This record gives sequence, C-alpha cells and structure tokens, in this order.
Amino acid sequence: MSDQLAGRVHISISHGIADVKMIRSDKRNALDGAMFTALAEAGERLKTEPGVRVVVLSGEGSSFCAGLDFSSFTQMAGGGGAGGGNGGGGNGDGNPGSMAPGRITHLGQQVCWVWQEVPVPVIAAVHGHALGGGIQIALGADIRIVHPDTQLSVREIHWGLVPDMTGSLMLSQLVRADIAKELVFTARVFDGREAHAIGLATKLSETPYEDAMAMAAEIAGRSPDAVRGAKQLINGLLHEQAASQFEAERRIIGSLIGKPNQVEAVMSNFEKRAANFVDA
Repeated sequence: MSDQLAGRVHISISHGIADVKMIRSDKRNALDGAMFTALAEAGERLKTEPGVRVVVLSGEGSSFCAGLDFSSFTQMAGGGGAGGGNGGGGNGDGNPGSMAPGRITHLGQQVCWVWQEVPVPVIAAVHGHALGGGIQIALGADIRIVHPDTQLSVREIHWGLVPDMTGSLMLSQLVRADIAKELVFTARVFDGREAHAIGLATKLSETPYEDAMAMAAEIAGRSPDAVRGAKQLINGLLHEQAASQFEAERRIIGSLIGKPNQVEAVMSNFEKRAANFVDA
C-alpha cells in the first residue's frame, strides 16, 4: 500500500514496515494545519492497518521537522493565537488546539501521542532539524535514531510559550529533571551528539533513515504478538499520568498565548532586539 495524506505525509507499507514520511521539504517539514491533520490521520490509520509490525517516521529533504510554521508566529506577533488552548471542533480542521470528543489530547498533542497509541514500535529517523514541535514529534516515537549533526531544541520558551505537544511528559521520562528544565528554560539548540549523551537519542547514525529501516526489518521478524505485548507493558508504566499532564499543558499554554510577554517574545525575535518583558 502507498498513500499520500493532505499533500503532507506519505505512507508506504512493505514487508510489515510502514514507512511514514513528512513531505513538505521546501519548508523543512514545518507544521501547518495540513501537516497536523495528516500526521494525526496517519497514526490513526496505522493503529488498525493489517500486517503492520513496525513504523518508521522520517522527514523528506534536509530536515526531520523544523517545528511550527513561521506563519503562526507572524499571527502571534499581531497579538493573535496560534490554535493553542482547548479550542473547539474536531481534529479535521487542522487547528492544533482542537479536541475530538473522548480524546485526552488536542490535535497538536495528538500528532506526537498517536505514535504511543499505535500498538507496534515506532522508530523516528531524525536529521537536519528537530526544533520545537519537531523534537516533540520525535519524542513521541518509541526509538530515535539521530544524525550526529542534527540541530535540536525544545524551542517554545524562545517564543514565550511552553512545550504543549506532550513534550513535558516525554522529555521528563527520558532525561533527569534538571536537564529537562535546562533545555526548556534556555531553549538552546544542541546537536545529536549531546542528545545521545543525555538520553534523548537512542542511537547515533550517519544514515539514520537507513539504520531505522534496518532496525525495523529486524523487529518485523520477531513475533508480532510479543512485540505488541511488550510495548503495551512498558507504556502502561510510563503513561499513567498522561491525561492530567496533557490537560496541564493546554491550560498553561492557553494562559500565555497572546499575552503581552508572549507577544513581546515574538516581536523582539522578529525585530532582532532585546526583549522588554514585564515581571509577573
């Protein structure tokens, strides 16, 4: 099977491996409404797709995913939102803040969390850039194979925001609390080597996509019942507090978007000047 979703995500399935690729290479696979929708739909489809034993998630072109589309920050600079918060409607509208009935995630969170809901292992092949929402999508995978020169950042505070795409949960499960805080508070860019040293990258590779596909083939050769059962057992321990944590993400970022300090963070970056923040 081969299919393309909303012109943003391509899925091909062969020998038990679902090859899922973001295909907005001219924008370094940045997240716009169509990309949010396509990623969530891809994960939803793979939950029940017959014959799938493992998923490889990657980005076409020079980067994995450079984060939120720049147009969203332009909107924030004018004092508007970017689809954050609890929003209304279903996930089909492409608004990252929209919630479908019965979900513990809004759409922005679901594009990361859906890879944990997929019952088979998901391997992210990460190269180029994984910034903001991009790194949070990678954190949603079970395994991350990362090029040493990849530029990564938990970037949200740079824009006056907080991680709100399940990153606060997934990051805290992979690194010590002080390391997670330092990465979030500074919003600094770091490379794949550091990501591996602190535990964010599972493995380093000069050819992450090829190595991810090789690992996928190895996993696909194992008992699919046992592999699915193992993911279910491990995730049961990891995700007991997911719903409350995701609600907190939505509440806190909703209190920030469009407020003076958040708008100032965006404007000062656009105008390349020191920010003039007001103390809380």
